[in-house]
Amino acid sequence: MAQHTPPAKRGRKRAVGEDEVVAAAIRLLGARGADAVSIRGIAAELGLAPNAVYTYFPDRAAVVGAVVEHLLGESDLAALTRRDTPWRDRIHTLANDLRVRLLAHPGAVNLLLSGPMDGPNALALGEALLAVLADAGLDPTEAARASYLLIVQVLGAIALEAAELPTPQPAPPITERIATRRENLRAVPADHYPRTAEAADTIAQFVSDEQYTWGLDRVLDGIEARANN
Repeated sequence: MAQHTPPAKRGRKRAVGEDEVVAAAIRLLGARGADAVSIRGIAAELGLAPNAVYTYFPDRAAVVGAVVEHLLGESDLAALTRRDTPWRDRIHTLANDLRVRLLAHPGAVNLLLSGPMDGPNALALGEALLAVLADAGLDPTEAARASYLLIVQVLGAIALEAAELPTPQPAPPITERIATRRENLRAVPADHYPRTAEAADTIAQFVSDEQYTWGLDRVLDGIEARANN
């Protein structure tokens, strides 16, 4: 009588969670840039079928939202809540932290600007910023308007800076980037663009720490003037 051979056991499907999907998306962002962050790309990174990713995220936009939430969650919101620190210093600390973190992954800036920032971490950031501006003396309406102005200034400055960077590699040293900009500006014909040629050294430093701080301070000067009225 022939012996019955039991069927071979199937290997277990590899289980993943939302955090692992987001981590894979961030790895792709760092290795290949924002365009690589897709459902199929993430599935391949994890060695899974795309349906496994769809279990947690219905589409790419949802994944992007989760990545943005993760990046914003890395920001040091505690810096905004230190009531023993002047309000302007608190905003500077947050702005500098965001710039460092986002420029470490230039493609992340495109993701931040590709959809609404309305997740829990984004809301926590907005809430903390409103509290700082209340400490500055603004009423709720002025604080809300000022918070939007600050977000536009900070993210806009970072986005313009990131647009010049080779993705997905981290940003080269600022001195190197300034030197490259200065060299490119030398090619601008001074007879056609005399004011640009005259301001070339200043324009070359638009990606510098000093320019970033200067722009933020001009916005804060205006906010402070409104608070003191």
